[in-house]
Amino acid sequence: MYNLSAYGKMIADTPRMDAYVSALRHAIKPDSVVVDLGSGPGFFAILACRLGARRVFAIEPSNAIQVGRDAAREYGFNDRIEFIQELSTKVTLPEQADVIVSDLRGVLPWFEQSITSIIDARSRFLRPGGVLIPRLDRLWAAVVEVPARYAEIVGPWEANGNGFALNSGRNFVVNYWTKLRVRQEDLLGQPVLWHELDYQRTEEVNVCQNISLPVARKGMAHGLSLWFDTELISGVGFSNAPGGAELIYGQGFFPFQQPLDVAAGDRIDVRLEARLIRDDYVWRWDTTLVSEDKIKSQFKQSTMVGTPLSAAQVRKRAGTYVPQVTEEGAIASFVLSKMDGSNSNEQIAAELLTQFSSGFRNQNDALDLVTEISEKYSG
Repeated sequence: MYNLSAYGKMIADTPRMDAYVSALRHAIKPDSVVVDLGSGPGFFAILACRLGARRVFAIEPSNAIQVGRDAAREYGFNDRIEFIQELSTKVTLPEQADVIVSDLRGVLPWFEQSITSIIDARSRFLRPGGVLIPRLDRLWAAVVEVPARYAEIVGPWEANGNGFALNSGRNFVVNYWTKLRVRQEDLLGQPVLWHELDYQRTEEVNVCQNISLPVARKGMAHGLSLWFDTELISGVGFSNAPGGAELIYGQGFFPFQQPLDVAAGDRIDVRLEARLIRDDYVWRWDTTLVSEDKIKSQFKQSTMVGTPLSAAQVRKRAGTYVPQVTEEGAIASFVLSKMDGSNSNEQIAAELLTQFSSGFRNQNDALDLVTEISEKYSG
């Protein structure tokens, strides 16, 4: 989830905001019902009211929603906006919407449960013929030459000025993808359309597609850059392409395992996949450099292997492992067992301190833990 500082940067992103304002101005009619999906501090919800919406449902799981509640009181929209602090997939609305608006992307659209939430909202909240904003995203890819960024990623693990290298660390960091500001001159060839994500029709939260990227000039290829153009409604959108207006998103950078010495006429074939695992995406990029119809280099990379795991962690993930709860786990289990609707946080903390006296300095420490668990798991 974003913090308020990040939401502030989104609101200050003029090209993005101008496009969303224009799309909502076209979509909202005097009797419209609007869902602001992932409302954050409520900017789109307030705007929808100012544009004449009859009723707005602002859905946001984080505490940023309180800013929207305050703004609604300030502008006199309390009777028209219902703020719902919950994941949208757990919400039921009393009526269907004419318009659903969201910007749940990270740097790329495959971000946490964003696509899952949009598909669910479209199927349950949107009336037939309603407007879904955004309408679609087009994903573009290009091979880039970015020596400074690549050195920033791998350099500390190759040579740190102390006479030794931590090469195993390098093996992990090249399996991460990161945000990058790519310039037009960094491209080694023309961008190619990789995927079109149609929010109005998609039922698929994962993506896996091959792409063939031509090399137009001699250089050193350090990785793959990905960005999107969006169509919010027909005729209204914006582009995050290198060389255009600098938007908050930036571009995605998928480093190659090693820099590739390329020449004009070469091509780089990539199998690029994003797969939702629990609450976020695992990315995989398999790269093949083809020069004069011969394979010159091949890499297989994935964020799945981008995090070091100890032998103990690997063992605990095995299906055959027989777990035994720790004291920390027993404490959490005890607290949850007491959340049966008959005990206050203070009463649970008092019992917790008696049951696990060695785990806390005093009742305030116990209460801090109880309230933390209560905030996360109680209804």
